[in-house]
Amino acid sequence: MLPCLVHHQLYVTNQPIFLLLIIITSLGLFTILGRSISLLKWVFITFIRPSKNLIKIYGSWAMVTGATDGIGKAFAYQLAKQGLNLILVGRNSNKLKTVSKEILSEFPTTRIKTVIFDFSGDVSAGIKAVEEAIEGLDVGVLINNAGVTYPAARYFHEVDEKVWMNIVKVNLEGTTRVTRAVLPGMLQRKRGAIVNIGSGASIVVPSHPLYTIYAATKAYIDQFSRSLYVEYNRSGIDVQCQVPLYVVTKMVSEVASIEKTSLFIPSAEDYAKAAIRRIGYEARCTPYWAHSLQWFFASFLSEDILDAWRLAIGIRRRGII
Repeated sequence: MLPCLVHHQLYVTNQPIFLLLIIITSLGLFTILGRSISLLKWVFITFIRPSKNLIKIYGSWAMVTGATDGIGKAFAYQLAKQGLNLILVGRNSNKLKTVSKEILSEFPTTRIKTVIFDFSGDVSAGIKAVEEAIEGLDVGVLINNAGVTYPAARYFHEVDEKVWMNIVKVNLEGTTRVTRAVLPGMLQRKRGAIVNIGSGASIVVPSHPLYTIYAATKAYIDQFSRSLYVEYNRSGIDVQCQVPLYVVTKMVSEVASIEKTSLFIPSAEDYAKAAIRRIGYEARCTPYWAHSLQWFFASFLSEDILDAWRLAIGIRRRGII
């Protein structure tokens, strides 16, 4: 009887440890399972899930602001490739004509209208031109891409008031008022897609020092988009904030001296190809696959580390060692 009693006592003594091991193992398995599901979901969304038929779902016309350079111009090409007619909005009439000719040379059946709109100038006059251009048209897709930032990294007190007020006017007021001009037609037709171009400067990292006003306006774009998504999703209107990181564009080249593509820095054309596939799905997304990986890795770092990293980059670009 004594050996059996000892064995029973050992079993009772070790039972809590055994249960703890089971719990730890189970938690580990659930964590691995969760990560595996997340990975499979990311692969499906990024590489497999089909893009929506924009004409069939939303309408035959698309408007793109800031359409003469960079991401806006690349979006215009991709939309024309999808078969949509275009309303191109920009401040430079010669550039608008050039982009129109380039698109028509490749997609000759595309109908194109142009709107001269300097977002840093008379916004009311620009909005009136937009309203006249869209009258009677089935504008189903709006790409709010127009945006500006500082000419160079600066502490807030160093930025001329005219510069930061212009950023607010273009990025915040311009996007808001163009959306307000196009939205009623979408509501009447009970369909539409609004894509607002945000920035990783306000979402992926907690701060963007030395570009404070730019980051703040892009945070507004994110909140603006999310709220509109909730307001109008039941009305057949899909509102989305796209959050790119660095893309090789004229603005990025001037601000960050980035002129060549790399694994994590796509061309505007490659970004737009990925971005078109995401229209009509999530309320917020990072379309380019390498950007979403960067966002994932950034999520493991503390805000203090990310803040210090962004400040170091800003100071370096300001020319201070």
